[in-house]
Amino acid sequence: MKKFLDRDFLLDNDTASRLYHEYASQMPIIDYHCHLIPEQIAGDIKFENLTQIWLAGDHYKWRAMRANGVDEMYCTGEATDEEKFMKWAETVPDTLRNPLYHWTHLELQRYFGINDLLAPGSAKMIYDQASEMLATEAFSVRNLIRKMNVEVICTTDDPVDSLEHHQKIKEDGFETKVLPAWRADKALGVEDPAAYNHYLEKLEEASNTSISTYMDLLTALSIRHEFFHEMGCRISDHGIETFYAEEFDHLEIEKIFLKVRSGRILNIQEIRHFKSALLIELAVMDYEKDWAQQFHVGAIRNNNTRRFHELGPDTGFDSIGDFDMAHSLSNFLDKLDQRHQLAKTILYNLNPVDNALMVTMTNNFNDGITRGKMQFGSGWWFMDQKFGMIDQINTLSSLGMLSRFVGMLTDSRSFLSYPRHEYFRRILCNLVGTDVENGELPNDQGLLEKLVKNICYFNAKNYFGF
Repeated sequence: MKKFLDRDFLLDNDTASRLYHEYASQMPIIDYHCHLIPEQIAGDIKFENLTQIWLAGDHYKWRAMRANGVDEMYCTGEATDEEKFMKWAETVPDTLRNPLYHWTHLELQRYFGINDLLAPGSAKMIYDQASEMLATEAFSVRNLIRKMNVEVICTTDDPVDSLEHHQKIKEDGFETKVLPAWRADKALGVEDPAAYNHYLEKLEEASNTSISTYMDLLTALSIRHEFFHEMGCRISDHGIETFYAEEFDHLEIEKIFLKVRSGRILNIQEIRHFKSALLIELAVMDYEKDWAQQFHVGAIRNNNTRRFHELGPDTGFDSIGDFDMAHSLSNFLDKLDQRHQLAKTILYNLNPVDNALMVTMTNNFNDGITRGKMQFGSGWWFMDQKFGMIDQINTLSSLGMLSRFVGMLTDSRSFLSYPRHEYFRRILCNLVGTDVENGELPNDQGLLEKLVKNICYFNAKNYFGF
């Protein structure tokens, strides 16, 4: 019987173990999509305690705590940090077979050297020990990043962001590249005219231009896109339910923009036409700058209206959605391809029902020039667990080209999430190693080493040009 989280955790045979320990574990991390806060890296802050770095903003943990009967005051409420941690410690033993159980103990081991299982009886000791360590210089944000051998971090940034913290990080000479990633979703958010017009005021200020027409909007976004490029940005990202690729004419879009600019509510068709038009324009901007564009699709957000009004977005009330993907995705990619303006593209799918659809669709638009131009991205959100990763890797292997895959990312708000790369790498090596042991792949160490190292590191480095 193997010991929990031992050296060969998730590695079922000798070949898998060798692939991971000799190759995968040695590779630096390129975290090309996350939600870390640049200001915290710029300030090289130290967190006050384990709750601050581990529970604040972590809706994965909040969902588990609520499911375990924990009152909201211990999730997002006014309980003390130590009280919140104790409630999390009560919940952890009940998360068996949930990825949270693995992640929790991986993070305690990798960062703090704590091998005890987190439970009510060990909670006080673990909280005090980890919090004491976090107070030291060795556990400042930048040193946590160094500890995990992170070479590149791409944060998620709105077009109106100043990027001043990225500039400071660069000027400080921090050896990990911390680059912005362009997320213009709020520019698409015409469903709420009041919020949208408030956002456009911020965009006017950031771009130093007035926005009275749709063409003005494109100009303002183009100005900020250029600024992001100058600051080292090479990636965009969109978090959308599905793709928008409906037929429209430019006069219609101008009228729709003027309508929402005047504060009037748009109908469903107007919303979809506007998003179709602007999403294409944003994609063209990416192509012209030779960026990679990312699309995170398939989430249905803010399902609990009462909690949304109480707590706001990103608090743990989102789920997998069921959207029509095939035709809208095909039309979107095809419109860009017909114009010869389709950038490198990564699709992250939340509903596993659509995995095969996504892989086969991406392969329609490879150009025979850029290796791995069209990517089926790693398991995302609810799918970044063992079974979701295995499904993603197997589907990509069967219907696409695993050897060109750009690998894992954290998609996290926590500086303690980098063991997720280890988790992915172990799963990858176990799948490949098992195929070798079963005679389904050759036991050619040169071939296997290249495959593992490329997926863990070199593919992303070459794809993004970092």
